Amino acid sequence: MRQDDTGQPGSSDEAGLIARCQEGELSAFNELTVRYRSQVFAITYNALRNEQDAWDLSQEVFIKAWRNIGKFRGQASFFTWLYRIAANMTIDWLRRKRIEAGLEFDETTSPGEIAPGAATLPHSEPLPHQRLQDGEIRARIDAAMEKLSPEHRLVVMLREIDGLSYEEIAEAACCSVGTVMSRLFYARKKLQALLKDVYDAI
Repeated sequence: MRQDDTGQPGSSDEAGLIARCQEGELSAFNELTVRYRSQVFAITYNALRNEQDAWDLSQEVFIKAWRNIGKFRGQASFFTWLYRIAANMTIDWLRRKRIEAGLEFDETTSPGEIAPGAATLPHSEPLPHQRLQDGEIRARIDAAMEKLSPEHRLVVMLREIDGLSYEEIAEAACCSVGTVMSRLFYARKKLQALLKDVYDAI
């Protein structure tokens, strides 16, 4: 269950807040903004890696959400709806800034060819003598992530950093679960090639 800024699950009054927003009550939307601003900032910052750009884009996400709140019909949770706006605006921002390198990957791979539980980025708890290398490894991972297309970079972020399920990523990215798995597959292969020595060392 998603949590608000206080660390508690979203309260049962959320439907009431949304109804008030749809009636034009800005104070109700401000409450939703406070509840989800840290999650939206995490989405934008993990993709952009620039604090000011991430805050600016986060603000744009909430402005767009406010302008479109009347279209929210409750078919998905409000958080998923907001996440979808943030994800799509992040992809658009990355495209505008041309933060991608290389060719787009083929996304026609059958989901059956992909191991569902496979990790994309290397994870390990650092030993004391390894901590001095953390900064360098982080920089290497960031540089490798920037070489992915916006779509591939986003699914890696949503899966590996935000911990979303395939179904949640598909809903946020407005695509099928198979497409999510395919994008993760090719992103993983690209990252493993770029970070081979990092993987080998852990």
